[in-house]
Amino acid sequence: MWQSIQAYLDNNWLLAISTPFYIILIAAEVLWSNYRKIKLYSVKETAINLWLNIANTALGLSIKFFILMVLGFFFKFSFVHIPNPYLYWFVLFLGVDICFYFEHRAAHFSRILWAIHVTHHSSQEFNLTTGFRSSVFRPFVSFFFFIPLAFLGFNPLDILFMDALCQIYGIIVHTQYIIKMPKWFEAIFVTPSHHRVHHASNILYLDKNMGMVLIVWDRIFNTFQQELHNEKVVYGLTKNPDKPHHPLMIIFHEWIQLGKDVWNKKTNVVEKIKYILYPPGWSHDGSTKTSHELRKELKENKL
Repeated sequence: MWQSIQAYLDNNWLLAISTPFYIILIAAEVLWSNYRKIKLYSVKETAINLWLNIANTALGLSIKFFILMVLGFFFKFSFVHIPNPYLYWFVLFLGVDICFYFEHRAAHFSRILWAIHVTHHSSQEFNLTTGFRSSVFRPFVSFFFFIPLAFLGFNPLDILFMDALCQIYGIIVHTQYIIKMPKWFEAIFVTPSHHRVHHASNILYLDKNMGMVLIVWDRIFNTFQQELHNEKVVYGLTKNPDKPHHPLMIIFHEWIQLGKDVWNKKTNVVEKIKYILYPPGWSHDGSTKTSHELRKELKENKL
């Protein structure tokens, strides 16, 4: 197993290649936004984005041995073998992408997972550094969604490599520079337009466009929403954190609120469990609403 970790670190050349690529793209977007006099970047938001990425990376590396051990255990019992390397990597790409879709969807529809994921959505800016605004504790959760891939015969190191590769694409769609891609591209792949919708706090846009690379999963599982000209995207959360630039509060603010809801003396045991497992916004007294309830209310008000 130590050899597996060493191999992962030795072959993690992807980081060396992607880092200067990110720097060039970010510099270009900063210059473009300044030229257009559009305030896309602020020092505080950029700094907190980089801090969250560093925290996420450090935690991910600290449990890499455990992740490889778990995935390796299930890999031992794999019963599928794809001998053709081209087919192997193509199927692995599809597998990682759909596993991420369901991980991402679960993070939006379970309060305890949302407490992990919410940091990524808490910025009221949207630029390439927002892609680095990591869900800090994601490494403790994401590998569970990859277990089926190990069980189906995909090497744990290959799974982690493909996830890192897909993450690169997931970062570069965080931009306002590209308005629309060609229609065929928009039909298949996640685009900046699709992902702007995902980061919106508009009721119509909440919990939509969960895909990382392929948008087809959203189309299949009914979580797709087009960016509309008459519905300008408002970035951030429906209720933004009180201390958006505090390095610890930005990570734990939702955990604190979840704890308050769970330990509310007016709720019974079942309601406390619902606060943990039900979608964000669920409340025992209707004082707050889920995205589904908000959309239903919005539709009724328009009638």
